[in-house]
Amino acid sequence: MLGDPWAVLVLRDMMFGNRRYFRELLSGSEEGIASNILSSRLKQLTVAGLLTRADDKRGQRAMYSLTEAGIQVLPVMVALGTWGLAHRDGTQRLRVRAELLRDGGPELVEAMMDELHLGIPRPNPEEPRPS
Repeated sequence: MLGDPWAVLVLRDMMFGNRRYFRELLSGSEEGIASNILSSRLKQLTVAGLLTRADDKRGQRAMYSLTEAGIQVLPVMVALGTWGLAHRDGTQRLRVRAELLRDGGPELVEAMMDELHLGIPRPNPEEPRPS
């Protein structure tokens, strides 16, 4: 899943842009993702267990949320941003974000992961997982 650039960009926009609906992801895409590609990636990320899709009522728009597996991708995104700072040119706006994440260290990443849980208590990694 993480080898697909569009999937990584969808996860990025959900994590850092707080976009949770199809239209928000489509209209907020800096890279100009096509609607059919976005639809495909949202389905793939849901099947892969990185996202959940909640349909409130018939005819209403679906809301996507990161699962625990999706939230656990955040440190990977931070590592990619740190690598990009060292090896790629980028816009100043994107570089500032990556620098803040790099300089904030593990404490900032942990705090962001807690925020991504949307009020759901974070699982204790030392407790056995339900089967």
